[in-house]
Amino acid sequence: MRNRAGLETQARILEATRSLLSEVGLDGVTIKGICERAGVRAGSFYNLFESKEQAVLTIVREAIKGVDPDPEGAGSESDFDLVAAYVRFIIEEPELARVYFVVALSGGLTDPKIRARVVRHHEERLHRFTTAHLRHRPGLAEEIATRRMEALLAALNGYALQSLIDDDFDLLGHVDTLMAFEAEIDR
Repeated sequence: MRNRAGLETQARILEATRSLLSEVGLDGVTIKGICERAGVRAGSFYNLFESKEQAVLTIVREAIKGVDPDPEGAGSESDFDLVAAYVRFIIEEPELARVYFVVALSGGLTDPKIRARVVRHHEERLHRFTTAHLRHRPGLAEEIATRRMEALLAALNGYALQSLIDDDFDLLGHVDTLMAFEAEIDR
């Protein structure tokens, strides 16, 4: 019974965080505001989350997972599928994408815990992209695949950030061009 109450409290906190993020943005979200919206005390919040940033990153991680082309981890997606999922996240969840970049950039530069989480997330994503790339290009050396996927992710992150800053930026057009280059390299 106690575990169920904890899960319900966590769900209320995450829903409060999600709704506040969409209404007031990252800077307007406070632990006090989250707790008031969720109807919980600060102690309950801190029993479940170390910081506001951890709750925010949980929301972002859920959004990213929601557009995952292979949520069961069956290993059937290609690097193109992963790129499409990333682009869908940026287009369909722009507020969460902004939050992700703000937390990654500002928190990653100033908070060692957030920096470690951001680096770990990048390493996991790089591994997943590299694995997918190698699955569909079995003769490619792993080091080359890793470098190619690192470059691809850097370009995607740059494009995503630009599209979040500039409403006129043609994210899909740039990604299509990038993937056409990727396809040409494989020929």
